[in-house]
Amino acid sequence: MNAPETIAPAAVKTGKIMLVGLGPGSNDHLTARARAAIAEADTIIGYVTYIRLVADLVEGKEVIKKSMTEELDRAIESLDRARQGKKVALISSGDAGVYGMAGPTFEVLFQAGWTPDSDIEVEIIPGASALNTCAALVGAPLTHDFCAISLSDLLTPWPTIARRLDAVAYADFVVALYNPKSGRRTQQIVEAQRIFLRHRDPQTPVAIVKSGYRPKQRIQLTTLDKMAEADIGMLSTVLIGNSNTFIKHGLMVTPRGYANKYAVEDGERNTHDGEQAGRSLSTGLNGWMAAIQASGRNAAELAAEYRLPEDYIAAVLQAEVPSEGEENEIEG
Repeated sequence: MNAPETIAPAAVKTGKIMLVGLGPGSNDHLTARARAAIAEADTIIGYVTYIRLVADLVEGKEVIKKSMTEELDRAIESLDRARQGKKVALISSGDAGVYGMAGPTFEVLFQAGWTPDSDIEVEIIPGASALNTCAALVGAPLTHDFCAISLSDLLTPWPTIARRLDAVAYADFVVALYNPKSGRRTQQIVEAQRIFLRHRDPQTPVAIVKSGYRPKQRIQLTTLDKMAEADIGMLSTVLIGNSNTFIKHGLMVTPRGYANKYAVEDGERNTHDGEQAGRSLSTGLNGWMAAIQASGRNAAELAAEYRLPEDYIAAVLQAEVPSEGEENEIEG
């Protein structure tokens, strides 16, 4: 009879790293958990500007300030303090996992042999990222598909950034541009504009928010063809609308698509002819597949019309159209 397997107990946690997202930086938009984590911490580590945002919350604590390009140093310092048994709040503006300190910290931890069962606990405390807060200040630009791209080429090759810009511009995403410009990086926003203008109308709405929810907040609404002329810096986030985004009464809005299915008249919501509430659009996947298969047109013609790869269209033409059952889709 085999001896029972002995399972080693998990290591007793002696130190802790809390990756704290501050949101936009104002106390009103700091989450309760972020505030509690800072209060709980023995040591606060972060970029000097971010520490200044929570200066009133870190009095009496060990505070370690680092420069803009010292992200790895912040992570290494946090690990050193946690090994000493301290609770460390490593702070980021926005969300620590969105262009923040969570990534470099895990890289340092993994290189040091850390695992989740190690004696150092790691907690990620989310905060609102710049795209959330800037969108809230200008209206509702993110209510359809969107993405974020950083224009910083300090760690990412420019051809990689350019390919991503071209892909999302072509695909008609709403796009949030992070790190759009600095004192030394002035041409990247111009190149981004050049790429977008290959695929987008010059009058596409653009919002530029600088220092959102901070004392020097500034909001500009402009258009794609004028974007590079605006006052843009490292503290700015640029929101570029899609082909349906509009500005009305000073608010930037991207429709979700309700007008494709519903007509609202006299306070009543009615579906357009051929549409059903709770079901895909007649031009949704199944309806579209059936329509192109019945069209008698070839893959090359259809690919040109729908701006989709010809090999994908060819595969769809050969596929069986699935039956559509009831859907429990949340539309709001």
